[in-house]
Amino acid sequence: MELTVRAPAKINLHLGVGAPREDGYHPLVTVYQAVGLYDDVTARQASDWALGVSVPDWMDAAAVPTSGDNIVDRVADLLAAHHGIERTGEVHIAKAIPVAGGMAGGSADAAAALVALDRLWAVRTPDDDLLALAAQLGSDVPFALLGGTALGTGRGELVEPVDDRGTWWWVVVPADVGLSTPEVYRHFDRMFPDAPSEPVPADALLQAIAEGDAWALADALHNDLEAAAIDLRPELGALIEAGEEAGALRGLVSGSGPTCVFLCGSADHARSLAGDLASTGHPVVLAANGPVAGAHLVSYA
Repeated sequence: MELTVRAPAKINLHLGVGAPREDGYHPLVTVYQAVGLYDDVTARQASDWALGVSVPDWMDAAAVPTSGDNIVDRVADLLAAHHGIERTGEVHIAKAIPVAGGMAGGSADAAAALVALDRLWAVRTPDDDLLALAAQLGSDVPFALLGGTALGTGRGELVEPVDDRGTWWWVVVPADVGLSTPEVYRHFDRMFPDAPSEPVPADALLQAIAEGDAWALADALHNDLEAAAIDLRPELGALIEAGEEAGALRGLVSGSGPTCVFLCGSADHARSLAGDLASTGHPVVLAANGPVAGAHLVSYA
């Protein structure tokens, strides 16, 4: 048996961050959107366990955790332990989501691996159990299972689907070098020692989605981590300014960065903006639409 599961990148349309809780986590109010950039996880039957990774030319292979340190190893251990079985299989990750880019590529891999190994091992894990296991693996993993557009609370792991009937177009500009999510949060704490205990709510953003208005959505985009990411990497601020001057409705650091995303009014607008940004020296500029489905089976043999 061999099967492939595909899982999408995410962007945070709204990311409100509160002061750290006693357990060290920051309370979040976030609105996730899954966009059409994907990692594929292929799993086939084997008597032992093996994990491999391939990356496109523009991505730094050394930045991707190898076998033994990859989140997919943790997925296999967790799911196998849940069912009291041995982990087996030959698994391959084909990366296309920027690494350490604030787009939850590792979380996408984890979600895809949960679905793939559940099918490969024929263990039929109930959906609620899969979501609970996903939450143990990382705050963004439950959303990567669900996809679409969703409201996240807690530390982001409590996910509620949002009715989003729009089609939104984005230009995505990855950075050559990633940013550590924990370091961005630490820098946020240094910059904002008096951050409120409760994060900024997402009411305006949710209203813009309900209205299906791209300009209203542009006005409502919000990321509390953006200032920290730009302070660590000032070139991100310059990139956002350049994208908006080139015609983007709005530019934003994606999550903890350093990937920047630009909202566009249509597919043609996104393609035009992507061409303009690529011509200014950015080697990788991608266009993607959202919302798209979460982790899903794309081949089975």
